[in-house]
Amino acid sequence: MISKQTIDQVFETARLEEVIGEFVQLKKSGSNFKGLSPFTDEKTPSFMVSPVKQIWKDFSTGKGGNVITFLMEHEHFSYPEAIKWLAKKYNVEIEETEQSEEQKKQVNERESMFLVSKFAKDYFHDVLMNTQKGRAIGLSYFKERGFREDTIEKFDLGYCKDEWSNFTNAALEKGYDIKYLKSTGLTIVKEGGEKDRMFDRFKGRVMFPIHSMSGRILGFGGRILTNDKKAAKYLNSPESDIYHKSKILYGLYQAKKEIAKQDNCFLVEGYTDVISFHQSGIENVVASSGTALTPEQIRLINRLTNNITVLFDGDAAGIRASLRGIDLILEQGMNVRVVTFPDGEDPDSFAKANSDAELKKYLEEKAQDFIEFKVSLLMREAQNDPVKKAGLIRDIVTSISKIPDGIQREVYVQECARIMDISERVIFSELAQLIHKGQKDRSKGDRYSNTTTTQLKPVREEPKKPKINSLFLLEQEIIRILLLFGNEEIELVNWVHSQDKYGRPTIEKEEYTNTVSNELYLNLQEDEIEFTNGTFRDVYYEIIHQLNQDEQISIDKLIASENGLVSSLVTNILMDEEKYELSDWERKEVFVTATQKILPKLVTDAILNLRRVLIEIKINAIIREAQESKDEDKSLDFEEVANYIELKKLLYEKLNRVV
Repeated sequence: MISKQTIDQVFETARLEEVIGEFVQLKKSGSNFKGLSPFTDEKTPSFMVSPVKQIWKDFSTGKGGNVITFLMEHEHFSYPEAIKWLAKKYNVEIEETEQSEEQKKQVNERESMFLVSKFAKDYFHDVLMNTQKGRAIGLSYFKERGFREDTIEKFDLGYCKDEWSNFTNAALEKGYDIKYLKSTGLTIVKEGGEKDRMFDRFKGRVMFPIHSMSGRILGFGGRILTNDKKAAKYLNSPESDIYHKSKILYGLYQAKKEIAKQDNCFLVEGYTDVISFHQSGIENVVASSGTALTPEQIRLINRLTNNITVLFDGDAAGIRASLRGIDLILEQGMNVRVVTFPDGEDPDSFAKANSDAELKKYLEEKAQDFIEFKVSLLMREAQNDPVKKAGLIRDIVTSISKIPDGIQREVYVQECARIMDISERVIFSELAQLIHKGQKDRSKGDRYSNTTTTQLKPVREEPKKPKINSLFLLEQEIIRILLLFGNEEIELVNWVHSQDKYGRPTIEKEEYTNTVSNELYLNLQEDEIEFTNGTFRDVYYEIIHQLNQDEQISIDKLIASENGLVSSLVTNILMDEEKYELSDWERKEVFVTATQKILPKLVTDAILNLRRVLIEIKINAIIREAQESKDEDKSLDFEEVANYIELKKLLYEKLNRVV
């Protein structure tokens, strides 16, 4: 774990405008900077950076945060990875918190494996580009495949000499421990006799380094260049503490920005497919590296986009075997389309045989919905055989049952019925049986009834007008007031009900001073009010914790919160206020009363309005409970409701409103 002192030092040292300036072209705009959104294609700048507050917001997508959240959004780093990236940039020494000896050992082991892997990547690349054998054999192979040198550099491609221990000897000479050469699988050690024998696992192969999402080297893929039938054509690093094949996608590091920007990911099978697409200008592409697609790999893509386009070559048998991957994608609630290439072609060969424009056009025009794809593929097998056709329908309905979203399922049912020329009722019935068996019913509030397996009808609801969530808006307003004015002192008035010496009711005016945060906190405590929105609740708890510790609200600490939702919410509120201020109302001769002048009323109204809405919710709950009660003796308590209504009237009077 990175120590709090290191994290604080990183935040103090890092300059947001400098970091974002490495990825976005920024122009000065008053005290802020503006630029084009790095997350969408836009012509008018809506991306704003505030150096004073050290926060940013992209008004085109609603994203925002601090320097850490920018790196997490743009580079798709984890929180620790973002801290380490900034620490390296600003030469901040990373201090780890106290760990057990076992924890320290595990961290050191993994870090040593990463260091060895990075050395191997650099060594293989140097051999490829700067040695006679590397250029004559490895580089010649890549150029024959049509790869340019800038592409070779981009993917860190390399070559391992066809010598038994060339790489191993070089690593040992540089001081790397054989223990880590062995644990990463770079070196094979055969024990026996007086001396262990050591061999390079990838000897005689061109090398494809496999990066993590943040760019660290996890392992390698190596392709043999000879026609040795006893040796595997492709060889991957063995499973290790840093390399898990089922959790890795080749090319994700190079593709992640474009995947997020295009909101789509092309999924191919091999390393060269990915590289050829990049050379053709299509960078939102990753490969499963010849393994069957796994849920872990799909979730990696889902961090970047909800849309996957699976690319298959013309091999029908291979396509049939890969259909399970489509069902896995559907299970994750993602949208999937399919593109098939002509017989004898794969993404690599097709990209080389066609221009960039032709490839892009083909992908756009040939992308099919997964049902159309399955039908076109499986109908060739079914032909005019009714039994096989029934099996095909069940196969497609099984895929539909994987989809967690009820509306999406209904659309696919209608599409399937149209294509297969079969009634929706039959398909709904089959779907209900699958759901009833509990195969993949993960959707709460499903649009289909699973109580019957013979008469399943989609429930068609009339579209409802969206209701304004008053409670959400009021909770949001309280958080906004706390963030913008929480530390300010205000003059408040309290009207105290009492009696004069003759026993007549009177109201006395009591003036007092309090901070905004204390006034809101005391009133919320008095009413035992809990925020119903989870993010508002998290922000409020962090504010209260700060007040208990320092008696002040620190916006910087809230922005730097490890809770991304807290950081994002705080940033959005601050940047929205910034945008409001930048509107320059006075220049347009529109004069707005300064918020500070009406702050006491703003605070009082926020509290009273929240109480009013909570009372309305309470009244409705009492009435609903009485209506739904099966106990005949339990009738509506009119006196209780009347008391709440009187209290609501009082609140309206205080708010200067008419009921």
